[in-house]
Amino acid sequence: MERILSGIKPTGELTLGNYIGALRHFKDFQDRGEVFIFIADLHALTMPIEPEVLRNNSRDIAAFYLASGLDPKRCTIFLQSSVSAHAELNAIIQNYLYMGELRRMTQFKDKCSKMNDNQIGLGIFAYPVLMAADILLYDANIVPVGEDQVQHVELCRDLVNRFNNRYGDILVMPKAEVTKVGKRIMSLSDPSKKMSKSDPKGDIFLKDDLKTIRKKIMSAVTDSGSEVKFDPENKPGISNLLTIYAALKDTTPEEAEKQFVNSRYGDFKKAVADAVEEELAPFKAKYEEIIANKSYVSVLQEGAKKASLIADKTLHRVQKAVGLLQIDE
Repeated sequence: MERILSGIKPTGELTLGNYIGALRHFKDFQDRGEVFIFIADLHALTMPIEPEVLRNNSRDIAAFYLASGLDPKRCTIFLQSSVSAHAELNAIIQNYLYMGELRRMTQFKDKCSKMNDNQIGLGIFAYPVLMAADILLYDANIVPVGEDQVQHVELCRDLVNRFNNRYGDILVMPKAEVTKVGKRIMSLSDPSKKMSKSDPKGDIFLKDDLKTIRKKIMSAVTDSGSEVKFDPENKPGISNLLTIYAALKDTTPEEAEKQFVNSRYGDFKKAVADAVEEELAPFKAKYEEIIANKSYVSVLQEGAKKASLIADKTLHRVQKAVGLLQIDE
């Protein structure tokens, strides 16, 4: 049976891009294998964030997980910070990854290019180490990620090879899995940029009301001409809307394009807005119900207990392999 692990970092309000690329698919993993889904709150500390914002975002993600169809009886949902083994394994495996490797991480280079040296914290630099610990603790075979995280999973794979070559068959080799359709949803105001929690006009936030969501879609940037055609290079605005529509209708942008051969931009946008509203209305209603009854609290508590049982076994295995004295044996 496959073991599947993924998580979302609570650094900002989740967007339609997060829903299409991650949340919408999490429930399907429950039919494939043993699923661990966590809230990466320790990762959120790598950049300045207000405590109340972090708490609220973490709560929202827990509720979004449940609203998206994850069943606590069929998967394990937990806070990263509630399982101490994440930090403990991180402290060990940081010695098996090298500074040159971490400097080559694209996300690190992108973030640091916009910051002064005295603003760059150790956590940003060592982010891939903690991510590797997250993956390895649960012996994960499959790690669903966005395209921007594939490089981190590849680094984790390098670590597994290095560690196992030295100590034997200790760590399980993970594999990244990227969503094929809707893997990269772009901003509605600037389709050259990814929808990324930071553009109130171009990002559709999951907590936006349906009226606001429709208004944002109807105001989305389009392209010259009047043809609804999937052509990311020459028609990025229309192509982005086709990607959204196709992802929600479980088809391809090319197939979706055929439905709008004779459509005007306005009618096409209305169809996209209808598809988004049809998908998000029940999801948002379920989220509000979960927030109101606080059912996410017991789910996270039980999830932390279940996750710790697995994580502690892996941690113990690694500790023993590297030679740390096991006084509780």
